[in-house]
Order: sequence, then structure tokens, then C-alpha cells
Amino acid sequence: MRYLSTRAASSNTTGRKRFCEILLEGLAPDGGLYLPESYPQVDGATLAKWRGLSYADLAFEVLSLYIDDIPCADLKAICHKTYTPEVFGTEAIVPLRQLEPGLYLEALSNGPTLAFKDMAMQLLGNLFEYELARRGEELNILGATSGDTGSAAEYAMRGKKGVRVFMTSPKGRMSPFQQAQMFSLQDANIHNIAIAGVFDDCQDIVKAVSNDLEFKRKYRIGTVNSINWARLMAQVVYYFAGYFQATRSNTEQVSFAVPSGNFGNVCAGHVARMMGLPVRKLVVATNENDVLDEFFRTGMYRVRASADTHETSSPSMDISKASNFERFVFDLLGRDGAKVKNLFHDQLNDHAFFDLKDDAAFASAGVRYGFASGKSTHADRLDTLRDTFKRFDTMIDTHTADGVKVARAYMEAGVPMIVLETALPIKFAATIEEALGRMPDRPAKFEGIEALPKRVRELPADAVAIKRYIAENVH
Repeated sequence: MRYLSTRAASSNTTGRKRFCEILLEGLAPDGGLYLPESYPQVDGATLAKWRGLSYADLAFEVLSLYIDDIPCADLKAICHKTYTPEVFGTEAIVPLRQLEPGLYLEALSNGPTLAFKDMAMQLLGNLFEYELARRGEELNILGATSGDTGSAAEYAMRGKKGVRVFMTSPKGRMSPFQQAQMFSLQDANIHNIAIAGVFDDCQDIVKAVSNDLEFKRKYRIGTVNSINWARLMAQVVYYFAGYFQATRSNTEQVSFAVPSGNFGNVCAGHVARMMGLPVRKLVVATNENDVLDEFFRTGMYRVRASADTHETSSPSMDISKASNFERFVFDLLGRDGAKVKNLFHDQLNDHAFFDLKDDAAFASAGVRYGFASGKSTHADRLDTLRDTFKRFDTMIDTHTADGVKVARAYMEAGVPMIVLETALPIKFAATIEEALGRMPDRPAKFEGIEALPKRVRELPADAVAIKRYIAENVH
């Protein structure tokens, strides 16, 4: 298996890399994102063989289709080390719960930081430690978080040999619980950086540093954001796991509704569908920052400036520049790297938008790739939180509420609709209390977390300042 950049010329095969090379690299040198040369195909016989496997064994089967430079026994051991009931709370790892006939929640938030990001980040931490030990090298991870990626990365990497984490986040834009999860960590290899700006500023800094190839090589910069293929690949597994729990035979179809800001989570669903998983619809649910919904409705991809990025009650989706979207557009446009580079580098830099409404590829996108979309507002969120609690005695978080609200518009008889749960409600307690008049339950290990001493550095939204800070803290 070899990987290529979304901005690579299709005739150029010299820059194609193996999995462990891109694991530590993150963004491609040309600014593109890595994808496999082709998606491995999974037929009915393979689905039948996988149905009933434990989550760790299923993860090994899926991952081994993409990884051929880690010995099978080692990869299987990494999967079994990662996906345990001790870490994720249940034998099923991602148990499915029926809300009402045809509508399900897939629990992805039982990991160490109570968010779906743990599903991939715990694996990534173990993969990084394994590969760095094998090479005798170190890695400095630079990340950006709108809320959950940061804590998931830090909890996965804390204490890991050969790894330092430099995590940027938008100052004052995360919930108090999310901030406390990150900033209370005192581990020497964890560095929290609060940026004066919004998430997109943080994401731009990560890309700017990654595109400085001399600095990147000198300081061994890697990424844990979903621009890292390994993270997205790990997320593919829970689409298969959800499918197997919701169906009895491999002839059935399911749909997934996915709260999405950066397009990473739903892009994993796109990959699963491209592999042959019987997915009817991939429903993209956005909040008031509806750049993705606008594209799927109109063909216009229009990024917003920081001042036009709304601060909402589902803050992890307060994103107006969806990094992973480039991967889907690459597939949509027949893997034309030159065209993708023109759209995502030239047109976005010059005009802050591109428009595919007149492109034949966009006209058939819904049918060919199964995408649909919708958005949810604060009022929708409150209504969905109340309705779900009243009718089903189930408390969900604000992002999952966006998913449930949008999912209902696309439900079809005989096709299970699976909403991917984003986080546990405690992470967004203020809005839960506004909706329900009570605070959500808090796991005992997080009691009093907001009062713990905090370790965080405030810096301007400036890549030069971040590079200086990294250089000062790499010993």
C-alpha cells in the first residue's frame, strides 16, 4: 500500500510513501493530504468473516488493509493494547443504543477524555510510540483543537517516550470542562498554547509550520489532527462496528448522521463506503457555522473569516475551514491533484471560496457518494436535548443533538439511521443545564477538575511566535 498527496499529479509516482512514513509526517510536503492510492475493497464474504469479531480484532482486520510495513503480530498487539474494556468501559467498545424505531446512537465517548476523538487518538499514541522506538527517534507534535482533539491527544501522548505535544487552542472558546481537561495536565511533554483567535487561526498556524519544510525537518514536527491519515483510518473501524450491530445480514444498508466541523469524522465514513460498506447516506450535520452544509446544498465552498465564525453551544464545530474536505473533493474530481491544488491553494487563497455547482461531478455527488446535509441552531439544540431526555430518558451532548436533529430529516423506512455520538454531556454542562434545568452526571475521576492548577501559555495568532516557542522547549 502506497500513499499519495491530494495535490500530486496523477502521473507522478515517485513521491508515494508507505504508511509509517506518513504516520510521522502529517501534511504532505506540497501542502496536500495523504490518501491511499486506492481503497481496499471489502466484499460480502469479508463482511461475513468480520461480523462478530471483537472490536480490537476488527480494528486489526481494517488497519492491516492499509498498513503493510508493521509486522502483523505487532499491529495486532497494538490494536489489542488500545481497544480494551478497561480503557473504553465496555466489551463492545462502541455499543449501539436504539433511541426509537430506526434511529440509533453509537457510543463513541467512553474513552479517557469522554469524546469520540479518543477512538483514534489512543491508537495513534501507541503507533507513534512503537514507530519512534523502532527508529530511535523523537517527534514533536503540533496540533490545533476546537475542544476535544487537544485533550484526547494529550491523554494519549502523556508519558509516551520520544513524544512532545504542542497543542494550540482558541483562547476562551472551549467549554470550562474542556479547558480544564487540557490545562490541568502537568506532564513535562505536554505544552498547551492558548491562541488569541478562533480555531481556524490555530489550524492555519499548524499548516504554516508544517509547510516550513526546513523547520519541520529540523524539529521533527508531526501532527495528530485529522489531517494525519492514521487518525482518520482508525475512525473507519467504528463505521463497520456500527453497521454490524445495526444489521443482521450483509445485504442490508444503513445511514450515518455525523456532527461535523472539520470533515474528519464523516470523511472516515466516506472511506468506509468507498471500501464497500453498505452505507446508503452519510448525513453531514453542522451548527451555525454551516460551510459544509452550504457546499452540499449549493456547490459553493466558502470559508469564513475569524470575525464571521460564530461562537456556538456546540463549540467543537465552530470551524469555517474544513481541513479534511480536500480528501473528499480529491475523490469527487476523479483524483485530479492539479485541479485540487488550484481549488484549495490558489482559489481559496485568492478568493476564499470556490464553486463547483456547474461541475458534472458535483451534480452526481449525492448519488455517487451518498452525502446529504443539514444544519442545527442553538434553539434546535435545546429542543432536541429536551425531547431526547423527555421521551427516551437519554441525555446527549450538544453536538450529538445537532446530529439527531439533522438525522430525522433523512430517515427512511427499513434503513437504520446511526447517529455518531460526539462526547458525553458533562463537557458542555452549561447548555445542558439551560435545556434541562439540571447538571449532567460527572464521572468521579473528573470531580473538581476546573479548580486544578492550570499550565498554559498565551500567544498571538502568529506562526513565527509558535515556532519560537517550540524551538525554546525542544531539548
